Amino acid sequence: MLARIFIAIIRLSPSLQKGLWKWWYQRLAHRGRDADWAFMNYGFTPKNGGPALVLKEQDESDRPFIELYNYTASQIPIKGLNVLEIGSGRGGGSSFIARYHEPTQITGLDYSPQAIELSSELHRDIPNLNFIQGDAESLPFNDRVFDAIINVESSHCYGNMAEFVSEVARVLKPNGYFSWVDLRGKDMIGEVEEAFSIEELRKIKEATITTEVIEALDDIHERKMAVIKQHVPRWIQPAFRDFSGVKGSKIYNGFKDGSAVYIAKVFQKV
Repeated sequence: MLARIFIAIIRLSPSLQKGLWKWWYQRLAHRGRDADWAFMNYGFTPKNGGPALVLKEQDESDRPFIELYNYTASQIPIKGLNVLEIGSGRGGGSSFIARYHEPTQITGLDYSPQAIELSSELHRDIPNLNFIQGDAESLPFNDRVFDAIINVESSHCYGNMAEFVSEVARVLKPNGYFSWVDLRGKDMIGEVEEAFSIEELRKIKEATITTEVIEALDDIHERKMAVIKQHVPRWIQPAFRDFSGVKGSKIYNGFKDGSAVYIAKVFQKV
């Protein structure tokens, strides 16, 4: 019941949606502070045939989540560039990109002050990585600052998707790249396409990766259930299960029946 109420409330208005998502992510940052939990995405399991991603031993347990970041980051040039992640959450994705894709600098931006505090603590030893609190719809940067921007499973929280896309275009350098992945209800695809249809950004790649996300959700179901059981009060566990996309949740069932899809897009600034 709590999960259904929460989902209904966030559709009332853009400002209320943004505020409630901020509250929700603040709660996640607080509840999971002591958990072995640096990622918040649904994961990605590559189809057979591609080369296996070689990970360090300490990263192997996070492979499904890292694979989604690796897919997103691998679509664009990153090595030696100035990179921004919008919606960095607990910082695991920015940390992976900093260590494996070798940007000169990567900045992780998140709306939640507690998430930024936690990320800065968890990843403080990585020299080419920093975190800053900020709003995806009003980025705290000058024009034409970044060579590349990534946004992983975050934009569904934003109050105004069009303003977010406009801000991405503003802070990207000419010829810079933007790689985006996120989930949407099938009836919301038109709104997403409209938000992305601005002159400054030219779409160069797109794909539907729902199958790969479902496989990852299957693989990490037990781990997510264990984290929720251990770190989340019982009264709010149903909402966390829905949020996490575990088997039987609304979003998991939506992926399975086709009413929800997971999309990937890459753009270049013209």
